[in-house]
Amino acid sequence: MSARLHPAPRSTAAGKPGDRPPGRRHRVPTDAVRGVAGVAVFLALAELAGRAGLVDRKVLPLASAVLERAAGLAADDVFLDHVATTLTGWSFGLLLTVLIAVPLGLLIGSIPAVDAAVRPFVEFLRPIPSVAIIPLAISLFPDALDRQLAVICFGASWPVLLNTVYGLREVDPVAKETLRSFGFSPLSVLWRVSLPTCAPFIATGVRIASGIALILAISTELLAGGSSGIGVYLIEAGGSTDGIEMIIAATVWAGAFGVLFDLLFTRAEGRLFRWRRQSLKGAGE
Repeated sequence: MSARLHPAPRSTAAGKPGDRPPGRRHRVPTDAVRGVAGVAVFLALAELAGRAGLVDRKVLPLASAVLERAAGLAADDVFLDHVATTLTGWSFGLLLTVLIAVPLGLLIGSIPAVDAAVRPFVEFLRPIPSVAIIPLAISLFPDALDRQLAVICFGASWPVLLNTVYGLREVDPVAKETLRSFGFSPLSVLWRVSLPTCAPFIATGVRIASGIALILAISTELLAGGSSGIGVYLIEAGGSTDGIEMIIAATVWAGAFGVLFDLLFTRAEGRLFRWRRQSLKGAGE
């Protein structure tokens, strides 16, 4: 009697096409866990050093006292008004930076003659520290917001501008020549080929510029003065009895905003340009 052959049962481990692979659900990134652990260890060591008398509490308060003060600032209307002023300058400054740096980068990167003419000015201005132009901004712009925007645009434009130029150099010349051979205009080639290719580079430049813009917004408030802003709050806190705690607590919030903005831009960059990450993985295999 001949044995009957039965087809092997199909494995159901893969599940439905939309299901996630087993063991990968709600997976927390390792870098995030290590980052939180590193911050927790640092705060614990700072707390122990203060309580053991290794650090003078008048010079560096306890970490627990600073965190408690920072938590209190979250419900302080005066501090929130200062934060709103800083974030307003940061957001408008970053937007103005993108509106200026991206078109200028596309112009420089697309026309070699313009690149050759502008390159000496770029290389001369780029190394100048942004805070060094604050005195010039004070004399040119009486309004606090205007000089803040001017300083932010000067310092934050460089990563966006240079990343745009470098991104255009990664454009496939064959793709551009193909469109040109079919009669597409230079603007059509820029819109259909060059801009999509350099868009991830521009996004990276904007993410870097966001941190620079926040630093310059607060620095301008510190050095140029004004009626409101985190920098103004830091100056006012320095004259109070518990000024050290207030200064460090406000600085903690400034750093938290920087981390938050970087995470938001990173997530947006990853979602918008997921195709680029997949193409890089495919190229590396």
